[in-house]
Amino acid sequence: MIKVVFRTDASLEIGTGHVMRCLSLARALRMAGATCCFITRALPGHMGDLIMNEGFEVRLLSAPQEAAPHGPPYHAHWAGVDWAEDAAETRALMVEEPDWLVMDHYAFDARWQRAARPEDTKLFVIDDLADRPHECDLLLDQNLGRDERDYDGLVPQGCKLLVGPRYALLRPEFSEMRAEALATRSGRRLERLIVSMGGIDLVDGTSAVLDALRDVILPEELEISVIMGKRAPALEKIRALARDMPRRTEVAVDVHDMARRMADADLAIGAGGSTTWERCCLGLPSIIVEIADNQAGISAAIARAGAGLSAGSLHGLDFVQRFSETIEKVGNASRLASLSEAAARLCDGDGVERIVLMLSEKRKLDNAAEVRV
Repeated sequence: MIKVVFRTDASLEIGTGHVMRCLSLARALRMAGATCCFITRALPGHMGDLIMNEGFEVRLLSAPQEAAPHGPPYHAHWAGVDWAEDAAETRALMVEEPDWLVMDHYAFDARWQRAARPEDTKLFVIDDLADRPHECDLLLDQNLGRDERDYDGLVPQGCKLLVGPRYALLRPEFSEMRAEALATRSGRRLERLIVSMGGIDLVDGTSAVLDALRDVILPEELEISVIMGKRAPALEKIRALARDMPRRTEVAVDVHDMARRMADADLAIGAGGSTTWERCCLGLPSIIVEIADNQAGISAAIARAGAGLSAGSLHGLDFVQRFSETIEKVGNASRLASLSEAAARLCDGDGVERIVLMLSEKRKLDNAAEVRV
């Protein structure tokens, strides 16, 4: 049985995506017989309770007491404390050396990794940015358009790189729903629209999207479903906006049937985060709204692949005009079908299983070495 420790955070600024994709991997590892533990810091909006409710041990790092540190790396302030302090605290909480330490955090680089991981522990880094050095054995960047060469000079020579949405960390419900969803895509018109800008949506992209949708020519029978998390600061504002929308608009909070909702939808409007690959797995056409600078690459890559359309940056001066022009391009069944087919080719939903097999190899290799001795 392998032991795996996850070091990841959620907060109002970070969002929920890093924890959610780590949970997808942890569930699959548990099914394969591994024991998993999460180390996470008590930042505002942390998800320690949710992780515990999933049946995993949580070792909570204390809330920051001082101002957040500055970089490098660029996102260093996301940790709330200095990297060296975090590494020491993380190392202290690993009472038994795990087989794998999984780090999914933009705030840390090779310095943290050298200080935090025990001597005989392998390190698996989940990244999206290729903007800082790592000292790891395995690295995943699940984003479309990423190339292994982007990590030249940033990882050790022996590090194995897993690149692209083939390795996207999705919950099993998406791969299980895939065949049914794809079988029903042909010939569908725009009748059900999902708006999902992230569980927390700190920048309140949801309000901007709903405001823009008011003045767009859309089918009269269109139903809009807004998906949000209960920690979203703008939740009550969104509920008020939904009541005044010209078309039926529901606000669903902390849903547990996202795959079913996506399978039933004809179009999604969302940010360029991890949910992108959930949509692709189910062949759901999408319009991507960039809510952060690091999403521009994903948005452009999806558009080049014909798997979705880009509405550009939420913060662009021409956002409303560009958004309106973009959604008008998906009004017919043939365009929706074309986008759906291209999206489905990008991600099959089996990335977690592929990675579980790789992580399991660590114990097999160790056992073989013990036999040789």
